[in-house]
Amino acid sequence: MTLAPPAPVYTSTVVVPRRRRRRSFRAPLLGLLGVVVFLGVWQLVSAAGLINPSQLPSAANTFTRLGTMAADLEFWRNVGRTLTAWAIGLAIASVLGILLGGLIGLVPVLRRATNTTVEFLRPIPSVALIPLAILTYGIQIPAALVIIVYACFWQVFVQVLYGVADIDTVARDTARSYGLTRGAQLRSLVLPTALPYIFTGLRLAASVALILAITAEMTISNPGLGQVIITAASNGNIATVYAVVIVTGLLGLIINLVFRVLERRALAWHQSVRGEEVL
Repeated sequence: MTLAPPAPVYTSTVVVPRRRRRRSFRAPLLGLLGVVVFLGVWQLVSAAGLINPSQLPSAANTFTRLGTMAADLEFWRNVGRTLTAWAIGLAIASVLGILLGGLIGLVPVLRRATNTTVEFLRPIPSVALIPLAILTYGIQIPAALVIIVYACFWQVFVQVLYGVADIDTVARDTARSYGLTRGAQLRSLVLPTALPYIFTGLRLAASVALILAITAEMTISNPGLGQVIITAASNGNIATVYAVVIVTGLLGLIINLVFRVLERRALAWHQSVRGEEVL
């Protein structure tokens, strides 16, 4: 009697292709190269005198001024003031957008009843509310929060509506036929379907909130980076203006990267994130 050879044992070890590893390193390097080229062109244009230095200071002068500002405690206080308005406005808009979007999206009657109102209010630019906000709250943070919340609310609200509407009708009918409670349906069906849309809305709203926070400081004169830009421009300190603009751009980049990391971790199970990893 002969014994059959043992069956081969397959392990679950995943080997990352070299091409994918190269791509993971290539993207940051290309991004860094683009920044270096941009700064070099900026410095050459300024050194050649193609643009008046009073309108475009050199990159070296701008970053020297940025280094001086970074050593000043008041600069970091202004950064904190801007981020405080950003965080409060984004939090309020996110909670309202998720709750109202989920409620209206799950009730067809409410969605049909509010469709015209939503389409009327959504295109209104939030900066048009600045005079009303100033008349109501004066030159205070609540006035800035009005325009931040208004602009960010629609980013989250509309995405939640799309997410709820994307629920598969067959899956919904199956859940009902199995007698799942509303809470179970929310956890097992509604939330997994709407979660990618919610994160998209939050990521968009985070960028919009930063823009509106700085805009409010520039127009309402609330303390923060926006007010620093206006004060520096009125005093003819153009290097400070460009330095603060660079800071706002870095803040926007960091915020976007943080929300992307959170999105990828929370949606590691979703096909959209898994598809990005495979490519």
